[in-house]
Amino acid sequence: MAKKVGVSEATVSRVLNGKPGVSEATRQAVLTALDVLGYERPTQLRGERARLVGLVLPELQNPIFPAFAEVIGGALAQLGLTPVLCTQTKGGVSEADYVELLLQQQVSGVVFAGGLYAQADAPHDHYRLLAERNIPVVLVNAAIEHLGFPGVSCDDAVAVEQAWRHLASLGHERIGLVLGPGDHVPSARKLAAARAIAGALPDEFVARAIFSIEGGHAAAARLIDRGVTGIICASDPLALGAVRAARRKGYGVPGRISVVGYDDSAFMNCTEPPLTTVRQPIEAMGRAAVELLNAQIGGTAVPAEELLFEPELVVRGSTAQAPRD
Repeated sequence: MAKKVGVSEATVSRVLNGKPGVSEATRQAVLTALDVLGYERPTQLRGERARLVGLVLPELQNPIFPAFAEVIGGALAQLGLTPVLCTQTKGGVSEADYVELLLQQQVSGVVFAGGLYAQADAPHDHYRLLAERNIPVVLVNAAIEHLGFPGVSCDDAVAVEQAWRHLASLGHERIGLVLGPGDHVPSARKLAAARAIAGALPDEFVARAIFSIEGGHAAAARLIDRGVTGIICASDPLALGAVRAARRKGYGVPGRISVVGYDDSAFMNCTEPPLTTVRQPIEAMGRAAVELLNAQIGGTAVPAEELLFEPELVVRGSTAQAPRD
């Protein structure tokens, strides 16, 4: 490499180790040669040309993910970091494919929101690859424990407690849950909290679904057939599906069935009825995720811990007193 650039080996060594005493022009020439020759940049120099940060999201249809992207992207930009948005599509580029792409782009770090890290049975090799390369990573919302990355999460247990106590205060005794898959960590936390507060929660009052309006419709329809009058959902789209399921069965919302969502994503105050939901503190969580990532990029050791943020129940028009019959 020294021969290609026309400098001494000592100069190349100073550049690769981030030492002073090298002009900016020479430094850039060495880094360019490193790229051209196919060598991987040292960790402290990774992503330096554009200071890129990967932002990996599972989808954009659920408004919560564009909301996180806006907050995280803005906070990164304030630090001079450029977000690279990676959104998965069905049958398209996978999360692992995006990780390979981001590594090729020599990103300075990666923020994941709503990824496979929250599913115990999903493939996790691409996370281990990031760890082996010492790439700074932050996970948003509830990862499985052994991955070893710092994270920020909304407190699922508190969210369910707020929703459950709200429905109970309205006289609902048959309360059901619409959750994600069985290996989904946030859903498991919500279920554990519901069982703790309910004392005895019948299995037939818990329905699993894919995270979509259609999934919520199908799951909530099963719960309604089993006699529930209040439904707590693990996302706002699931809750909108539950409202649709009740109406398809001829039941009014909230006259007969009360529905509580989770996220308080965009336009939930514009639905009919406006959705009662538990709000994630997106602004605070997004900024904390960027602070954790930036500290790692700067060489500060960050504990592989999870910061829990308090949610807030937002009462609107989709919940009311339980029916008396």
